[in-house]
Amino acid sequence: MARSAEDILKEAILLETKGKMFYKSVSEKCDSPSAKKIFEMMAKEEDEHIRFLKEQFLNYTQKHSFFKPEMPHEDPEETVVLKVLTEKIKKEINAASFEAAAISSAIDFEMNAVKLYKSRAKEATDPNEKKLYSILAAWEGEHSKMLVELNDYLKEDIWNDHNFWAF
Repeated sequence: MARSAEDILKEAILLETKGKMFYKSVSEKCDSPSAKKIFEMMAKEEDEHIRFLKEQFLNYTQKHSFFKPEMPHEDPEETVVLKVLTEKIKKEINAASFEAAAISSAIDFEMNAVKLYKSRAKEATDPNEKKLYSILAAWEGEHSKMLVELNDYLKEDIWNDHNFWAF
């Protein structure tokens, strides 16, 4: 059975809210200052996603249509900060730490969001709805890409520490 646009928006808001709560909780428990900052930034991003979705939800429930979403403005400074923090995190945590486990769980959150948004963008017939979910999929895709790269680095680091290489 096809889910309604309202149901998808509710599911998306809930998904983003769970992500925000997860990132906020992890940031409070991190020993690594860099990991703490990354998770705080991700919680803040989820807030922006929630706002983005709630505006569409309110409009949709009132007018039964989607308004044309604006592309989010990337803060170039934030991109630089994330790259610097990612390098610092590599020095501050190991692959068996709480932070590493949180990164792995965060990948699942982000990938689930990408899957939902890509699926809905593909199904949508309204061009504004299609654009909304395409923007969100790309936004979450950037998060997951950064987390996957970090996770891969940590995984390789532990492999090296435990001589998992055949050569």
